Amino acid sequence: MPVVMDADRISRALVRIAHEIVERNRGVENLAIVGVRSRGVPLARRIAAALKSISGDDVPVGALDITLYRDDLMRQTVGPQPLVRRTEIPFSLDDRVIILVDDVLFTGRTTRAALDALVDFGRPKAIQLVVLVDRGHRELPIKADYVGKNIPTSRRENVHVRLSDTDGTDEVSVESEA
Repeated sequence: MPVVMDADRISRALVRIAHEIVERNRGVENLAIVGVRSRGVPLARRIAAALKSISGDDVPVGALDITLYRDDLMRQTVGPQPLVRRTEIPFSLDDRVIILVDDVLFTGRTTRAALDALVDFGRPKAIQLVVLVDRGHRELPIKADYVGKNIPTSRRENVHVRLSDTDGTDEVSVESEA
């Protein structure tokens, strides 16, 4: 499995994204960050830390579980029950710019589910999408506002994001299906 992003590259990408967020939004006032479980949450926290380092201001961070919003659950007829985790958004979404964070953008279906889930919690002024990796192959008209790295892949490849928070190491690798 070739490593396409190591810890240093991931860190630099997140700091660059934080600078882009500050520039585009002319600061961090009225921003909030929501990470999509599971790896979007630690990425969201890292971006919030970078934003604080840049601006000096705290940006609230939440965690969003989209399990029950996924459109592929209805097609699964055999298998274990989906694991539903907690959504933790300890702030109002109303009239805020929400920075939605996920690890990989592929078909766009996870992002669509996250958008559906978010609007059930309030009415944001705007939602901007951050992804660490954009691998292409969109099935829905969804485009990230901020991308750590574009990694062209075939549909027969898998992108693995590993983060020290969840996996003990920071790296992104691409693996071909057997």
